[in-house]
Amino acid sequence: MGSAPPVFIGAEEVEKHLHRASLLLPALEAALGNFSSGAAGGVAQPVRTVVPVHRHGGFLGVMPAYSAADDALTTKLVTFYEHKKDSSVPSHQATVLLFDPRNGSLKAVLDGSVITAKRTAAVSAIATKLLMPPFAEVLCILGAGVQAYSHYDIFTELFTFKEVRIWNRTKEKAVKFANSVNGPVQVCSSAQEAVTGADVVVTVTMATTPILFGDWIKPGAHINAVGASRPDWRELDDELMKNSVLFVDSRDAALTESGDVILSGAEIFAELGEVVKGTKPALPEKTTVFKSLGMAVEDTVAAKFVYDSWSAGN
Repeated sequence: MGSAPPVFIGAEEVEKHLHRASLLLPALEAALGNFSSGAAGGVAQPVRTVVPVHRHGGFLGVMPAYSAADDALTTKLVTFYEHKKDSSVPSHQATVLLFDPRNGSLKAVLDGSVITAKRTAAVSAIATKLLMPPFAEVLCILGAGVQAYSHYDIFTELFTFKEVRIWNRTKEKAVKFANSVNGPVQVCSSAQEAVTGADVVVTVTMATTPILFGDWIKPGAHINAVGASRPDWRELDDELMKNSVLFVDSRDAALTESGDVILSGAEIFAELGEVVKGTKPALPEKTTVFKSLGMAVEDTVAAKFVYDSWSAGN
């Protein structure tokens, strides 16, 4: 008897099983802690391999991981294209392959774009829970793409903000965002206007040069820097990077992939997993930056969650 053919779990089905990104929080917190525990944590995950598609200005990333705690084995294939003229195609597209770790057979092919959006926002929410100032009232989102929606959803579910602001280079997209989410959102005409006085800032842009500057930032604010996933791309300027306490998901990845970290020369204080484990302090009284590049093990636990939920229903 051969093994069963792999199942395909498409975007709508993934969305159904992962309707709230907060469902992933316990598994992701555990995975972050395990990753930062080194060999003892049982996470095997190299820094992603990125293949440039020179002719078309894009990249293909390959992100494999195994988590012993979850007994889950996956690889994600993700393409990201800068400044696509055809806006009907998302800048990032992804597929996750889930394998049976006992024998290596392919169990499932999952739409990875929903998984990426949800797990990224959930990890930003974990960072924000730990690092934001105690009486945070104003949330600011820079960018109005897929990640803006997923971050808005989980942040407004988990935290109570009196005001939410958005800025996007194309104002129409910011207006569309404000009109399509559940709560009131103020559309700002400049990034500076959006950020001034904000307690929590989320940058989810395709910027390649800084759009957020240190002298705009309220002292003690927390910034989740999610865009700029290439060594020569930036979202944050040197002043902000050097005058805040810097947290990352993976030291190795940040020093290889993050232009914000590499080009500013900013010193990494801790991995988020070290804060989750309690081996490094959170320092919410300081101005903090969480530089999120996204890790393969996050895709692994999210894909396993979706597959287990799908299996239970079938």
